[in-house]
Amino acid sequence: MAHPSSPQVQETLDLSETGAPKEGIARKSEKRLFVQLQVFTGCLNPKAIAGPLEASGLEAVVYLDVKDPRGIGVLFMSEDPGVFTQSVRILLTQDPFISFHPRPEFTMFGRTYSSGRETDLEDWLLHKPRRNALNPKWPWAIWYPLRRRPEFELLTKEDQGKILYEHARLGIQYGQADFAHDIRLACYGLDQKDNEFVLGLVGPDLYPLSRLIQDMRKTQQTAKYIESLGPFFVGKTIWQSPLKL
Repeated sequence: MAHPSSPQVQETLDLSETGAPKEGIARKSEKRLFVQLQVFTGCLNPKAIAGPLEASGLEAVVYLDVKDPRGIGVLFMSEDPGVFTQSVRILLTQDPFISFHPRPEFTMFGRTYSSGRETDLEDWLLHKPRRNALNPKWPWAIWYPLRRRPEFELLTKEDQGKILYEHARLGIQYGQADFAHDIRLACYGLDQKDNEFVLGLVGPDLYPLSRLIQDMRKTQQTAKYIESLGPFFVGKTIWQSPLKL
């Protein structure tokens, strides 16, 4: 028998991602893409990484670290988070990775998410991030975590929307000009420093990526509601797994 104070009908939690409605019916998906960046130093022969990565069958990108002549970054992607504790873990504890020195302060891990306005929800969650990360025409990348100030969550949805649109409009302009393209990830509870989001910017050249971050400093979201940004990993692609879409 139910406790007298317990509700007769319990609300069912809906943890699905939701896109823009079609014919009055909301699009929903339980699928998400998990993305992890691992950074190392002590790599004297980056080309030796390609063979083991290709043999692993993992979806991955290898970056040369701009700020460390012995540094590399390896980006992994999977819809199954268990891959990071299995195949990725096995790969990174074998040669040649076992001889590198991890830089855990640059480790980033997040998941794709929806805002409720996506007209092609599955593409947004699963395919577009892969296309951006694995595009050979966009070898430059800047990856960084961020955390908003708590007071942003106290704003009305309308005010939040205006602030986010001002910020997003810059990204749209840079994307339409093929200067920069983003990969947006949520990392609530997944980040060692309690960051909320991980952002990846990719493009054909480095300067526009840096300039986009500079221009975004003038938006209300960054100027008033960002608690912290970074650390920033800056790299150029040396190897990519083939796009499997």
